[in-house]
Amino acid sequence: MDERDWEGEDEEYEAEPYVIIEKQESAIGPFLLGIALGAGVALLFAPQSGEETRGGMARSARRAKTAAQDFVEDVSDTVADKIKEVKSTVEDKIEATLDSVDDKKRRVTNAYHAGRAAAREARGELEQRIAESKAAYKDV
Repeated sequence: MDERDWEGEDEEYEAEPYVIIEKQESAIGPFLLGIALGAGVALLFAPQSGEETRGGMARSARRAKTAAQDFVEDVSDTVADKIKEVKSTVEDKIEATLDSVDDKKRRVTNAYHAGRAAAREARGELEQRIAESKAAYKDV
């Protein structure tokens, strides 16, 4: 296709907005590659003997291992604390909801019993008035 074939197609898309999404990978891969290359170059130009260099590398590896373990422990503690916090919050909300449901249930039950009592009282009054009306008609 030549450039002329594309010229007319751009016009129909110019009026519509568009979004460009760029995907970025994490920087850990290139970071590790840089560490490996730097270590290789350092070994090539090291003024120390092989034994001294190996000892230094072993010390550095132990320090890196300790730092990684400390980091994992910190992250684990933070995650555990967050889980406990969320669990506590959820339990509090569930308890508050159950209390609210119990309160509403009590209110409905009380209203039901009050309504029944009022209906009984109204029925008694109505029956009394009917009886009074019947007695009034008999007297007449």
